[in-house]
Amino acid sequence: MSARVGTHSYFAGLFILIATGALAQGFAGLGTDSEGFAVPERGRVLTFPDDHGPHPDYRIEWWYLTANLQDAKGTPYGLQWTLFRAATKPEPAEGWSASQTYMGHAGLTTADRHYATERFARGGIGQAGVTARPFAAWIDDWQMTGKAAPGEDELSALQVTARGIDFSYDIELTASGPLVLHGERGYSVKSGSGQASYYYSQPFYSLTGTITLPSGPVDVSGQAWLDREWSSQPLDADQTGWDWLSIHFDDGAKLMGFRLRSRSSAFFSSATWIAPDGQTTAYGDGTLMMIPEETHRVLERDIPVKWRLRLAERDLDITVTALNPDSWMKTLVPYWEGPVRAEGSHPGSGYLEMTGYE
Repeated sequence: MSARVGTHSYFAGLFILIATGALAQGFAGLGTDSEGFAVPERGRVLTFPDDHGPHPDYRIEWWYLTANLQDAKGTPYGLQWTLFRAATKPEPAEGWSASQTYMGHAGLTTADRHYATERFARGGIGQAGVTARPFAAWIDDWQMTGKAAPGEDELSALQVTARGIDFSYDIELTASGPLVLHGERGYSVKSGSGQASYYYSQPFYSLTGTITLPSGPVDVSGQAWLDREWSSQPLDADQTGWDWLSIHFDDGAKLMGFRLRSRSSAFFSSATWIAPDGQTTAYGDGTLMMIPEETHRVLERDIPVKWRLRLAERDLDITVTALNPDSWMKTLVPYWEGPVRAEGSHPGSGYLEMTGYE
């Protein structure tokens, strides 16, 4: 066994241990015990750029970028870059004893192919990590590097790179609007019993760059959305997974919405309406209606790939359809993630993520 394969297997094993009993929920055992770790508190003021960096006293965290792209001919593509941080224990440690582990996911989607890969690393030895000033997030040679001008927010400009066996990308992003706080000024409730996370986004990126497919490089442009979230127990133990959407409407407004599925009760939902100038309106449980209309069989799973979304307060009634119904992430914790197109009262494009479908 090579050192690289051995390292991959070791850190994959760590994430399996963290996720034991809760793989259906998504990442890092989100419904498991948070004893000893910090938990989100209502009223905490998010502070930037410090909160762009890691929060090691919380159990789980991610830096999550999705992008809708097109080439010069208008051919659509989708792109994902994600770095997850998970703590194996609440006590801090350095070097090879570090309690922080990292997992990276990269995806690239066309209308007929979906490429995905993942990486694992331990924090504390330089192989993976995040810094807030200057901003940088990395795992091996995958990079999300801040390029902000002096005086600008650290996330206002980024360069993002990743590669797999049969794809790669190198893109540059520039934000034209402010950071957006979800829920109650960044305190995002996830269940009727009160589980919550800290959650904010930068949804105003325009981008240019190059994606490389087996057929060769393609110059692309488009829009991107970065999500930042951390917690220690964001889901109730009864919740089995989530359906999450971000949409860039053609008129400049944006929407983030999700519903969380439960074994024994109704869905729990939440949404944020984002005006073109960045002003937000939060909508609590039950306001956003997400209704699956069509499923697609993916690896013995029936996955909803066409949805109807209704938000009466905004006269929103749209149908959201996947660019590629086979956008399945064959990763340690598998899930569906891919670009979508919205049609109806508010046309646009965005991204759909679905976890917990067994």
